[in-house]
Amino acid sequence: MRGFDAKWRDVPHFIIGITREIWEDRGIGSLRHRYAPGLIVRSPASVVVDNTNVIAATLATLAEFPDRALLGEDVIWCEDPEGATAASEAFLSSHRLVCTATHSHPGVYGSPTGRRVTYRILADCAIRDDRVCDEWLVRDQSAIVRQLGFDVVEWTRGLIAREGGPERCVKPLTQATDIAGPYRGRGNDNEWGARYADTIGRIMAADLDVIPRHYDRAAGLCHPGGEDGLGWADADRFWLGLRAAFPDAGFRIDHVIGRADPLMPPRAALRWSLTGRHSGWGRFGAPTGAPVHVMGISQAEYGPFGEAGRPAIRREWALIDETAIWKQILLRTGAHD
Repeated sequence: MRGFDAKWRDVPHFIIGITREIWEDRGIGSLRHRYAPGLIVRSPASVVVDNTNVIAATLATLAEFPDRALLGEDVIWCEDPEGATAASEAFLSSHRLVCTATHSHPGVYGSPTGRRVTYRILADCAIRDDRVCDEWLVRDQSAIVRQLGFDVVEWTRGLIAREGGPERCVKPLTQATDIAGPYRGRGNDNEWGARYADTIGRIMAADLDVIPRHYDRAAGLCHPGGEDGLGWADADRFWLGLRAAFPDAGFRIDHVIGRADPLMPPRAALRWSLTGRHSGWGRFGAPTGAPVHVMGISQAEYGPFGEAGRPAIRREWALIDETAIWKQILLRTGAHD
């Protein structure tokens, strides 16, 4: 990798390696080098600017969950020709992790419960000059909240109060709070990314009949709230429940990567968004009319057992932050009181 430390074999080794270095090896100060100054980290819950604030957030998380481990399952990546220079290459990665941790100390999640949690994260990182310069991250917050024994809506309502009320609380990511960063690419034109983008685009256009045609009948599914699913019915349940809650929202695919690597099945990563009103019954209960912005990241692996022997989605991981969506609804409806 031109322009990168020689100890990194490739992009997955770099991403998985610096994640372990920061969180488990306690090299938190390395964020000053691993993350570029002025870096923007967007999660559904907030927009954090500059690596000094990323360091502060990292310290706070480790103080609450000191044994937190981040286990890298996969890194789906592509080159970023726009960001490359004569001295250094540039890349965009989509990193899937399983996190384990014990809630040992007080923090964002309240008084320590002593409970063990396991949840997933999907993170897109733009990498230039041996450092991360832009990031989008979705953490399965509702999985954490449920495993700690809380109701998701009530916990979110309490979070608004703990952060100082509706005027002072941390504002979720929306089109108004988002900040443009240096990475402006949209991924690559690999066939597997295009195939997955087409499937999710059709589902969001209410063509749910594509699920039996595009998913393996035995597809393994990982969805928000720590929910594991299997097959067509569970795929339909998640995607239908999400779209039904925001039936008039505009859907946009913001980034697509497809890859086929040795020893790995063909796979794809998408970053996408829904922007509109909570105007329907679905995953978020009775419609409130609240304006909502949903940032989602999803990954899929393909296998050979689709309809008529065609390739089909064999495994899927799709994440949204349900607490950030409920926060937008509660702030708009006044139900935070």
